[in-house]
Amino acid sequence: MAQEIERKFLVKSDAFKSEAVKEMRITQGYLSSVPERTVRVRIKGEKGFMTIKGIGSESGASRYEWEREISVEDTNELLKICEPGVIDKTRFNVKSGEHTFEVDEFYGENEGLTVAEVELSSEDEAFDKPEWLGEEVTGDVKYYNSMLMKNPYKNW
Repeated sequence: MAQEIERKFLVKSDAFKSEAVKEMRITQGYLSSVPERTVRVRIKGEKGFMTIKGIGSESGASRYEWEREISVEDTNELLKICEPGVIDKTRFNVKSGEHTFEVDEFYGENEGLTVAEVELSSEDEAFDKPEWLGEEVTGDVKYYNSMLMKNPYKNW
């Protein structure tokens, strides 16, 4: 079983943009957003993906994840039947020490929100924290993309 272990943080400034080694636009929606199993479809750059995630651990740092590439045409068809509230963002990959942070800058109803995630091999793995990294929000469900479509940042 594939296990995703990651920690999530708010971002204090745009300084990460000058350190980014890659960026791509992401559009995604959810066929199911119940916490026990989220089913996400996304267009990431020029590729389509379907991802199924299980419920998070007590800390919120790890959970089951299954992902497969699907055609962009299939992804566009599935986006039409997703729950309301499509997520639109740019993802920046930023290297820091041995890790790569994925920094998401949101648009639309989530404009103004920028979060960073780092994937780890264990929940207590050490990592370098860049200057632009802010408060940790790991496990805070309001920052899950599946919740941002239901209760967008503009409503907080």
